[in-house]
This record gives sequence, C-alpha cells and structure tokens, in this order.
Amino acid sequence: MEFLIRAALIVDSNSPHNNSYKDLLIRDGIIAQIDENIDFDGETIEAKGLRVSPGWLDMRAHYTDPGLEHKEDLDTGSATAAAGGFTDVLLMPNTLPAVDNKNAVSHYAKWSRNAPVSLHVAGAVTKGCEGKELTDMIDLHHAGAKAFTEGTSPVWHTNIMLKTLQYLQKFDGVLINRPEDQMLTAFGAMHEGEVSTRLGMKGMPSISEEVMIQRDLRLLEYAGGKVHFSLVSTREGVELIRNAKANGLNVTADVGVHHLLFEDGALTEYDTNLKVSPPFRLGTDREALIAGVLDGTIDIIVSDHQPQDQESKKLEFDLAEFGIIGQQSFYSTLCSVFGDKTDRILDKVFANPRALLGMETIRIEEGSNACLTLFSPDLDWRYDKASNTSKSEASPFLEKQLQGRVIGTVNKGERLINTYEN
Repeated sequence: MEFLIRAALIVDSNSPHNNSYKDLLIRDGIIAQIDENIDFDGETIEAKGLRVSPGWLDMRAHYTDPGLEHKEDLDTGSATAAAGGFTDVLLMPNTLPAVDNKNAVSHYAKWSRNAPVSLHVAGAVTKGCEGKELTDMIDLHHAGAKAFTEGTSPVWHTNIMLKTLQYLQKFDGVLINRPEDQMLTAFGAMHEGEVSTRLGMKGMPSISEEVMIQRDLRLLEYAGGKVHFSLVSTREGVELIRNAKANGLNVTADVGVHHLLFEDGALTEYDTNLKVSPPFRLGTDREALIAGVLDGTIDIIVSDHQPQDQESKKLEFDLAEFGIIGQQSFYSTLCSVFGDKTDRILDKVFANPRALLGMETIRIEEGSNACLTLFSPDLDWRYDKASNTSKSEASPFLEKQLQGRVIGTVNKGERLINTYEN
C-alpha cells in the first residue's frame, strides 16, 4: 500500500522536519520519503490547513468491555478513538470483571493485534478494584499492563498506597491515582460552591482533591517511586504538583480535556451530559489548569472518555451517572481552548504519554513506522448522531458545528480517513 500526504505541516518536536511543510510518502506502513513536491501520481491526501503529528495516545478511556458492552464495546470504542485521531488508547481496569489478572491483560493485547487502534490496558491495583487486596502487579506487568490504577476510584487505603509505591519500584511501574477523598465527596453531584447552593445540589469540595494529593506526596517522599495524578481539577492541586516537581519529586499529572473548557456555571440548565467526576469547578480553577498545561506542570491531556447509556443519563441530575464521551470531539475542544497555541501543546497527547508509559518514541522521519494523526484547525465538521461512532450520546457537543477536524490516522499499515459533512 502506497499513498502520499501532500504539503502537511509537521508537528513533532523530535523530528528534524518539525514546523516545516513537507510531503510524506508512505509505503507498506513506513515513511519512505519526506521532501517537498514529491512526484507521485497515486492516492494523495491533502486538505486545507493539513497538519501531521505522531499518532495520538489517549491515556484515559473506558470501553466497559467486558461486562457493560451496551455502553461501549471494543469495536465502537476503537472506532471512536480512530475518529478522534488516536492510534493508541490506555484503558482503565474498571470492567466486569476488573482487569486484575494476566489473562484479562492478554485479552486486550490479542484483540488489538490486528486492529488499526492499539489498545493498552492499565492493571488494577487491588483485586476487583475494591481497595482491599493487592493484585500480583509483577504478573500483570509481564503480561503487558502499562500502568496500575483503580481507574474511576482513588487508591483510598493509605497502607495499600504505600505498599503499591514500594512494590512498583521493583520494575519501575507507573502508579496512576485519582486524587479524591471520597468521604468528602459522598453523594455529591457537582462542585461545591455558589452555583451548587443556588441549584440545591450537594457539592463536591475542592479540598477533597487537595487532601489526597498532599497525602500521596508525603507518601512519595517517604517511600520513593513515582505517582501520576489523573484528572487534576483544582487550582490548589495544580500548585501542589508544581511545588512537588520543583522539590524534585517524581510526579506527573494529567487533566481531562473538558475541564479546560467548562466551569460549574455551565450546569445551571441541569444538563446531565455535563455531570462528570471530578466536577467542573470555578473559572479560577479552569484558568489554573490551562496555565498548568502551558507551563508544563500538567504533562498530559486525556479525553476521559466515559460512555453512559441513555438510561443512565436521562434522569434527574443528582441521580444520573457521571461520565462524558470525549474522544471524537477531543481535538475540537483543544482548538476551542488554545486556538493558535494548539500545536504547541500536542506533545501532551503523543510524546509525553508514551514517555510516561515507557513506550517507544515515535518520530516523523524517513524509515520510521508510519504511526500518524492527520488534522486541520481550519476545517469544521458537524458532530451529530450520524457522525457519532460511540454507542453513547453523552456529549454536550452533539448536534453542533465544531471547529478543528481530525482528518484521519495512519497506523499498522492502515489509513482511516474521516468523511464528515460540514
């Protein structure tokens, strides 16, 4: 298979061609040639404002397969990832049963072997993600688990957190923790503040995140190892992580893409598609998250794609499930937040996640495997039920025109090109 990507702006700080317009000739899954005005009369991909980067990796997604396939399965999840520009996805272990043994890890590796999207999996820290008994993380690691986490829940038990930090040092494993003290957020539906008071909703206070981050940082000082904080949502959380990095602690962090766009005031219409955990917080928190992305305090941006069926969302706000789908609208959301700075932060979607997970660096250079994402900030598209590839419709963007389009992906010798209508 041979095709040409014509006159694309290369976005890859690790490439000698970074920030230059080049043609890329792809042959049998390899970047065979990079040059200007390559003479080629075969299939050509070109578009207004076309850009190309190494394939994007979403480091936080839920496909609920096995166990809850009616919300999302591996086929629809992978299709949604590809449509959103992702060539790789790290899945959370909160399936039924949980990913807490090596056979469960192997299941995903076998499934994705011949799929255009590479599915990786994070192993559970405790059996069943119940927070009680440690899994055999060495076995999970050898089976292919890329990281360890309780997924939608924090590692709430202090002694288990300590033992996990010590255990993972045996093989330089990555611990991903959601910083939330669930005793402080129990029965909450949104951020605790003026808006929750006006709406009559029980709130989820910012301090629930700060307390957990402080605990984990003290344990990290004591035990060594490394911690990745996932879905940071508060100004104070960003500052704690910034200070920890300045003090030499081995700590990294990610933010959900929607937390860079929405604030708690968006919930005044009781739209359950905006009910997420952690909740959307104040404007000052959102501004701190954006600043943290731009200054490097926050290393990675994730979709936190968490599909829910209609029966779980079409309820009173306080009864509806948490979760929003985010992979397919991911790039458009980034463009809404960062505008002409978007190219500058894309290393938080392709380079930094691979580095954290110990995966091979992908570079756009001749002779490299063609694992690529094609996109354009200059094109728009309509996100509706016809173009939505997920089983879930839990998105505030459905039936809207979005700016910033993923044109397609190239991975494992295959190309997937989106055919959205404007």
